[in-house]
Order: sequence, then C-alpha cells, then structure tokens
Amino acid sequence: MPEPHPPRRPRRETVTYASAHGAQGALPGPARRPPAHAPARSEIDEQTTLGHTYVRSLMRSQLRAALTALGALALLVGSLPLLLALPAPEALVWGVLGVGVYPVIWGTAHWYVRRAERNERDFTGLVER
Repeated sequence: MPEPHPPRRPRRETVTYASAHGAQGALPGPARRPPAHAPARSEIDEQTTLGHTYVRSLMRSQLRAALTALGALALLVGSLPLLLALPAPEALVWGVLGVGVYPVIWGTAHWYVRRAERNERDFTGLVER
C-alpha cells in the first residue's frame, strides 16, 4: 500500500514593488496593458474642472516663458539707444546695430523654444502617467 503524502504547505511568495518605468523590479508574469486613456487625458477630453486646471497650468507656464523672453529682449534691445547715445565712432554704432543685436535675438528665441518644448514635454509626461 502506498504511503500517504505529507500535507503540502502553501507556497510562500514575496511581493515587491514594481516600478512605473519598466519591469526592473517586477516579478515575472503576464504583462499589464496600460489603460486605454490615462486618467488625466480623459479629464482633459471631458473638459472637467481638473482637466481645465491641467491645461491652464500649461498655458500659464508657456505665458511665463514668453513674458520672460519678451522682458529679456526689451531689456537688452531696449537699452541699445542709451548705449548708442554715448559718444562712439559711427562704424561701432552700425556694427552694434547690424551685427550685435542678432545674436541676442537668436539666443533669446532659442531659449524660449527650448523652454516651451520642455513645458510641453513635462505636460505630456503628466498626462501620460
């Protein structure tokens, strides 16, 4: 007659935290599908108060970047008449007006575009989470 098997103890499992950025610390198993629409995206699509707040925060950060760029240009380019009122050779004045202003404008525009793209990337990351 065969011997009866000893009673099986339940298997112990260790549960660890799975990071949101991949399965670095996750246990092997079936992959989860992300939700069809992220909650923030649905809030924006449905035009709820929370969605309105999200969009408004993006608009506020974009406006802040635009006003900063405008203020920098007004300060740098607007001060040129004061600098040019100083006694200086005519070639230096035309050099400053013809060549010196463009790097300032280009640098400010470059900063603004990078800042606006970063604001949008941050907003997209917030909405996609």
